[in-house]
Amino acid sequence: MVTTLIVATTSDPASINPANALLAMPGFQPGPHFQEDMKSFVNEGVRVLLHDKSIVVEDDLDMRWEKVTGEVIDEVIFFSKHTAVSNKPALTVHPIGVPHLQEGDVPLQGGKPGWAALPNPRMGSWLRHLRKLAQAHNLVPEFEITLEGTHHGPITNKPTMFLEIGSTEDYWKRQDAAQVMAQLVWEGLGLGGGTDLGNWSRENDKKRVLLGIGGGHYAPRHMDVVLKDDVWVGHLLSGYSIPMEEIKQSEGETNGEIGGTWRESIKAAYEATRSAFPGGEIIAHLDHKSFKGWQKKAITGFLAEQNIEIGKPNKFTEY
Repeated sequence: MVTTLIVATTSDPASINPANALLAMPGFQPGPHFQEDMKSFVNEGVRVLLHDKSIVVEDDLDMRWEKVTGEVIDEVIFFSKHTAVSNKPALTVHPIGVPHLQEGDVPLQGGKPGWAALPNPRMGSWLRHLRKLAQAHNLVPEFEITLEGTHHGPITNKPTMFLEIGSTEDYWKRQDAAQVMAQLVWEGLGLGGGTDLGNWSRENDKKRVLLGIGGGHYAPRHMDVVLKDDVWVGHLLSGYSIPMEEIKQSEGETNGEIGGTWRESIKAAYEATRSAFPGGEIIAHLDHKSFKGWQKKAITGFLAEQNIEIGKPNKFTEY
């Protein structure tokens, strides 16, 4: 049986409300004593852990759970609020990490510089299922259902994803949104007797995994592909996660050298995606229009050097 650790914090309504809605479903019992300031609950292969700090600061909860209980955790799922400049209502799914930061940078939202968590293979199928559930509960078109680029912490060691409700206090508190997120986890993990969704070890006859490179935070070009059935999704590096600087010579000419941590970021995201999808074919999907010519040339050159295949959208759906 797969053992899933679900983490929520009482300090955030968009985190604790979905957790409480899930815990109200049949079968949850108090779980093992984990730590003075945390509560745990269990149901089949699911472990729910509630703490009262910011969701991005409690590092290594999967390893800490294993140490205290002796149980092996297979994946981690966090409930959280989402904030956005636009304040638009949204339900989001995303991988975590700050692979573009370098030694000495201070991650403002958890994680550690240069690190990318293992992306949870369930993300693609859960995003598609979330869309169906949100439509059935009349949350669409009010809420946008979307992926987000890889960002923030906390540090984890097992395949991880965040499920978020955005983007303002009024929406964080919405019980209908909390209910949909709880339902997503209940059905997505196959609690109550269904078959779980997005189980890589069982369903990986279609082995192509999308590694998104470029574009805005909500990964629109990558979303277009992932919304099609059977597409697996790994890390999604938005433009800000692949910082590139043209290094100018004194005469204003460039010598083809490009600074910034873009190479390290792509490499970390690729390695983490490869580890999360054993036996998978990891294929880079580029948001071509988001790059200037010199950036695209540098990125495609680097991917070729690293033997990372680049695929057009139909590559992920045609077998």
